[in-house]
Amino acid sequence: MANEHHKWLKTCNWPAVQNDLLHYSDDDLPRRKYKERDEHGRLPHHWMAAKAQTHTYTLAFVGVMTICWNPKALITRDNKGETPIDIAHRSGACAEIIGLLSITPEEVRSLKWKGMARLYAPVAYWRSEMNGWIRSRSYADCHKFINEHDAELVREVLKFFNFDLLRKIAANSQVYSDSLVFLALRMIHRHPLSLVAKDHSWPQGATLLDYSQDQEACREIVNILRLTPKYISSTPYPTLLRQHLPKQFVDEEIFGVYNTACTFIKHMKYDKAELVEVEAVLQPQSLIHRMLGLVIFPGVALVQDPHVRNLHEGMLPHMRVLHEGMLLLNRCIQEPGAGDGPTSVVLDFLRNDSDLECKKQEIK
Repeated sequence: MANEHHKWLKTCNWPAVQNDLLHYSDDDLPRRKYKERDEHGRLPHHWMAAKAQTHTYTLAFVGVMTICWNPKALITRDNKGETPIDIAHRSGACAEIIGLLSITPEEVRSLKWKGMARLYAPVAYWRSEMNGWIRSRSYADCHKFINEHDAELVREVLKFFNFDLLRKIAANSQVYSDSLVFLALRMIHRHPLSLVAKDHSWPQGATLLDYSQDQEACREIVNILRLTPKYISSTPYPTLLRQHLPKQFVDEEIFGVYNTACTFIKHMKYDKAELVEVEAVLQPQSLIHRMLGLVIFPGVALVQDPHVRNLHEGMLPHMRVLHEGMLLLNRCIQEPGAGDGPTSVVLDFLRNDSDLECKKQEIK
């Protein structure tokens, strides 16, 4: 008699398989289940191959886990003489599952769970890594992951298992740190609905706030988890940071020198007359004309230029801001993975200004 995994896999119920695989206290039980054949001589792997036409991150996780439990299944034939990869090709399985089923049992044993997950189920892999870092309070590693990886991957990692990573934050945040609060804000900024997701393994369904209060999380984390998805979505991210983090940490640790780039943007908005004057003085090789190439004149050269000396004495500080601001803006644009870091401050500034101008036009 086939076990319940055959039934779940036949009906593409990947979440049920995932949930079952994650709650075994005895590793021998899933190994036995994934060696059981049904009346067609098929292992659960054969049914997964037959039903895997549409890729999901949960399917990828299930695929890696089932193969790790029984690597020999990759070359096991059913009553028709077909292996899982034969069935996958015939049924039009997604490319990710075909790639997974194409490896050998020896490769599975060599790569083990972590190597397999990193290659074929990256969302599950990085969720596992983040889980470990949060437990050990290695928040710098969490920030490094967010900074260095594609924004879509980061969002999917945070969404995987609903709100599990934020639940880990709530359960391991008794001791306050700026880095911890910053991490929580980055996570809910990318996945606001996690704030209202419920864990139905608790009697009435626990929320993140319930977890934080039950685990006696620090006051700052509790306050963050009281926020609503609507508030998170409607509040500019820089504002959110300044509301919940010390000003010194926000200015120095998060934004740092990029605040000068924001000052540059402000000059671009409010000092247009001065910019026109600079453009006229420095043509045909003006600072403004060369902005797209971000070619910056050295400050010393600007001061030595006789035309510049004739400018109003209040112009020079502004030009130094332009010089430094454009240089930093160039770095800001090129900075990898700066999706919610200093770059967003500049982008939000521009976006808000653009929205304001649109509203003015509508009023007119």
